[in-house]
Amino acid sequence: MRIDIITVLPELLRSPFEASILKRAIEANLVEVHFHNLRDFATDNYKSIDDYQFGGGAGMVMMIEPIDKCISALKEERDYDEIIYMTPDGETLKQGIANQLSLKENIIILCGHYKGVDQRVRDHFITREISIGDYVLSGGELGAAVLCDAVIRLIPGVLGNETSALTDSFQDNLLAPPIYTKPREYKGWKVPELLFSGNLPEIEKWREDQAYQRTKERRPDLLDE
Repeated sequence: MRIDIITVLPELLRSPFEASILKRAIEANLVEVHFHNLRDFATDNYKSIDDYQFGGGAGMVMMIEPIDKCISALKEERDYDEIIYMTPDGETLKQGIANQLSLKENIIILCGHYKGVDQRVRDHFITREISIGDYVLSGGELGAAVLCDAVIRLIPGVLGNETSALTDSFQDNLLAPPIYTKPREYKGWKVPELLFSGNLPEIEKWREDQAYQRTKERRPDLLDE
């Protein structure tokens, strides 16, 4: 998989990809992540990528021309499965979306900034709009990092145990069940005895029941889906 991220602040994005699972995935050549500074595609000497909005109003708007030039340059080199715009009014990121995107080959992610992008960008270039929640950030960079993390960890070979992702919260619309490790008892708090029984079918049934109960108590909306 290749992910190209268009941003005004590439320096803000780099650090999440220089540690832990994302770093290992890149070093293992399981994914390529490239950052493109939108100012490199500006058309004036001031490297301007935004201007006042027509009709008045507060906030600057990202101009269409630099974005068009950047996307067009990338599309000349390869085909893209999705061109994603990170925006608060996009579809809310859920595990199912991450699952879908993990199967793609080439993706562009456009990070919004300021008041947002010229609507014509959304009308003519963007194939999918994604939000990481009902709140507003200073830009789309942190949202893009969240999206990439959610997607990259699902690529075969990225996690040490590939079945780990299948038992994460939100797979099958359930939260994950309780999990335990050493010590067996701590300050009088004990691990359920069933987990030491070796009866794998019963343990699996217990985990399924616990996942259902936890979801029912904390996120009953997931059961409706």
